[in-house]
Amino acid sequence: MKISIAGTGYVGLSIATLLAQHNEVTAVDIVAERVEMINNKKSPIQDDYIEDYLANKELNLRATLDTESGYKDAEFVVIAAPTNYDSVKNFFDTSAVEDVIAKVMQYNPNAIMVIKSTIPVGYTESVRKKFNSDNILFSPEFLRESEALYDNLYPSRIIVGYEQNDERLAKAAHQFAEIIKQGAIKEDVPILFMGSTEAEAVKL
Repeated sequence: MKISIAGTGYVGLSIATLLAQHNEVTAVDIVAERVEMINNKKSPIQDDYIEDYLANKELNLRATLDTESGYKDAEFVVIAAPTNYDSVKNFFDTSAVEDVIAKVMQYNPNAIMVIKSTIPVGYTESVRKKFNSDNILFSPEFLRESEALYDNLYPSRIIVGYEQNDERLAKAAHQFAEIIKQGAIKEDVPILFMGSTEAEAVKL
């Protein structure tokens, strides 16, 4: 499948590496240095497994600064943009996530977007209304910095949250869970499907 990853922090880059084993993956970032390093098979973050996989595995992975070419052909766009939490204001800055959604809607409105960023409970539902798009799922990640790819290769579980009454989204959610599972080394990974708001609560 053609999959785009928005953001190459430890969440985005670990998922990009995982999925590039079996899919055509494009990582989209706004930092030229990161893009150049990934295209040279070097990791811009410290993670032993990511460094090893980039250097030594056959991965179908490219990185780009160009959002249009990065998103336009993707079947799934995984959003791993930063959402910095302000503990004083008790507030998540979700502007980077919404910037990605707006660009995907502009260049590839039929793509299924999967938010991996940490977001407040109820956010997926609100952003679907804001952008008038049914194509947004939420799949929480349970990763440690410096161990992110390891945690993707040996996941405790895979969770996908979506609008439960939508058969098309149910199919997309199952498809996304399978491609995550396909990249894992661990077998018999539990896969859980639930509403997006419940999935957000599980993450938090």
